[in-house]
Amino acid sequence: MTIVLLEALTFGLGRLADAARAHGHDLVLLTGDRSIYRHELSRHGDRVRVVDVDTTDVAACEKALRDVPDLSGLISSTDTWALPGADLAELLGLPGPSPDAVRTLRDKAAVRARLHEHGLSRSGPLDPVTTEVFPLVLKDSAGTSSRAVWLARTPAQRDAALLEAAATPLKGRLIAEPYFEGPLYSAETITWEGETRLLGLLSRVMSPEPLRREEASGFPVAFPDADHAALADWIGRVLHAAGHERGFAHTEFVLTATGPEVVEVNARIGGALVGEALCRALGVNAYDAMVQVALGTRPDLLDHPGDTGTATGFMVVYPRQAGVLEGWTGLDRLPGLPGNPEWYPTASPGDVLEHLTDQRSGTGIVLAEGPTAELALHRAQAAAGGVIPVVRVAERVDTPA
Repeated sequence: MTIVLLEALTFGLGRLADAARAHGHDLVLLTGDRSIYRHELSRHGDRVRVVDVDTTDVAACEKALRDVPDLSGLISSTDTWALPGADLAELLGLPGPSPDAVRTLRDKAAVRARLHEHGLSRSGPLDPVTTEVFPLVLKDSAGTSSRAVWLARTPAQRDAALLEAAATPLKGRLIAEPYFEGPLYSAETITWEGETRLLGLLSRVMSPEPLRREEASGFPVAFPDADHAALADWIGRVLHAAGHERGFAHTEFVLTATGPEVVEVNARIGGALVGEALCRALGVNAYDAMVQVALGTRPDLLDHPGDTGTATGFMVVYPRQAGVLEGWTGLDRLPGLPGNPEWYPTASPGDVLEHLTDQRSGTGIVLAEGPTAELALHRAQAAAGGVIPVVRVAERVDTPA
């Protein structure tokens, strides 16, 4: 029996392979670019069979899936391939989410409208051209990784953002919403047939405005019991209103002075090292739930007793200038630092680093452990501070006049 991944998040293949094997299944990855998974395949490639296929071609993916013997489940854990994955699962008669539900969840404006209708947000989507609400955020309705996001506090800033957005390729369409101010978190949840469990809350450390680039995270954040219970109730109502019915969700929200406000709902396990943080905090392989959902069974994670492992913090290492990555200095220091810091590269020597304003320019992540998310994050920041990307800046070539 076989479970197939239609692309995947950068990290977690090893955990998924373990989970699939525990249920008696092999794991196959369909990908259009196996270099994305260089780190994971270098460690776990013997347990994952890779099939190279143009994953933007749904017909080619369907053919590849039909060629898989004893296909039992399909996992599509990324935003980009969420809807094609749902469509293919339905086409092949495999367990999966409703394509209509996924289509709504992939539209940030549609989700905002639903939350507002249910009294779960103080605003619906705004017209990016005519709105007089400030400050506001303009964004791609189907965007990921903090790409194509503009903060505007004045009409002049909004107009400048509109010009920049007009020249930016979008996965969806340009939308706008109020800029909710306060600390950013994400709720990590698992849902099955309308029952949602809050697995923990992840802190999100952002760069200074106006970039709002994700810099670091800690998990699980220790909220007071009453606040945690209130957030658990709130996130259940949010996901129900948004139409999320099964599987993991990674919901970003701002804790404003008047209560939580959703930034976006992602119907998947969290990216970067969120999945690894879940596994370590819960003391189990959280990816087992992903396999169970793909097989159409209720995930055991809904009944897990709680945090039995260790907290983690992780920090993204960004270059200080654009150019060609040649390597890093300071990695040799990590074994001697507290928190058992580990290095997870997201780029390789020779890669061109251009997009310094969002996560695309991240070169790697330092993860550290601790008895609390706060202490783990401090350790991760201390360890990451000594890891420096070495970047060669391409020399400018002036052409004769």
